[in-house]
Amino acid sequence: MRFQLLDIVFNPPHPVTGEAVPPSDRLQRVIDHAVLAEELGFDSFAVGERHAGDVLSSAPTVILGAVAARTSRILLSTGVTVLSLLDPVRVAEDLATVDQLSRGRLEIVIGKGNEVLQYPLLGLDIAKQYEYLEENYELLRLLLSGEDVSWEGRHRPSLEHATTLPRPFDGPFRIWHGSATSRFAVELAARWGDPIVSANALQPRENYQVLIDHYREQHAAHGHDPRHAYVGSGSGGLFLADTTEEAVEQYRPLYEGLVRAQDARRHDPAAVGKVTSFRTIEEAVERGPALVGSPERVAEKILDYHRSYRHDLQSVSVNHLLEPSRQEDVLRRFAEEVIPLVQAEVGTTLWTAADERRAAGFTATTSVPQRA
Repeated sequence: MRFQLLDIVFNPPHPVTGEAVPPSDRLQRVIDHAVLAEELGFDSFAVGERHAGDVLSSAPTVILGAVAARTSRILLSTGVTVLSLLDPVRVAEDLATVDQLSRGRLEIVIGKGNEVLQYPLLGLDIAKQYEYLEENYELLRLLLSGEDVSWEGRHRPSLEHATTLPRPFDGPFRIWHGSATSRFAVELAARWGDPIVSANALQPRENYQVLIDHYREQHAAHGHDPRHAYVGSGSGGLFLADTTEEAVEQYRPLYEGLVRAQDARRHDPAAVGKVTSFRTIEEAVERGPALVGSPERVAEKILDYHRSYRHDLQSVSVNHLLEPSRQEDVLRRFAEEVIPLVQAEVGTTLWTAADERRAAGFTATTSVPQRA
């Protein structure tokens, strides 16, 4: 299995103290964590994108450019590029710039996003979010894969003999599709033979598993090589302590604050995937996707979910409201105590030499289980 550190760059105030991290400090920690992730042997570092709420990732390619300048080996990614909101021409230009700066260490994840306030802010109709996603994705593919592009669609002006610059570092970088609540994203990915990343953050396991299973069925139905049907999985937060009991008690204030903040948004009760299905930290640890516990318990949980998802990539995030030294400690313990336990059991060809669609500037070491 491969491992990624994801930062959506949430920046709400602390739910207990009310204190907020200054934006300059918060953004600097994103860069510092990317450097640390590379030092610790994580395979990938991803930055999210939001344009509303207490989030500082409205310019993810700027952040990734800074990360590219501070790193030399780790794969860079997005989580997700909210393509429904964006002009594919600018996306092609911005991300190809990151691809060049990193010398081919880029793959991206696209999606419609999970923040409804972004659409009116940018003058777009949320009822058309899937139409935007499909059209923008197909145009982005054209722009990355070729020059002198002529194109006509429904939601942006047509193009005549367009070439975006810079070009990607060494051919078009791979595009993954984020999956959370609907079949649309996994069907779009399957149609084109692309991999997916399941959010696996707020809902019960079976809600995500049905979409992953549908993706694999559709990927095969379209005649694509199953070797390329890679699946990634997110998680409901990461926190480690010596015992699971200690981890639960120490993480409780932050988790309860998260639940209160979600409740305060007063989302439509019919909306799926906007608030957690697990009201207490005990429920999240016992039945949900939260990776909170001892290193051994967290490794067991990842392996348990792998038996359902058969995923190749595990993405994790640490809460930015932990003390900076505690955030680093959690990441170090995860890298040193959790990852080896999981990789001893689960292998993958993702990002190895056997994965011919991997980013041009990145090759991971072979991951082979030591035990059956």
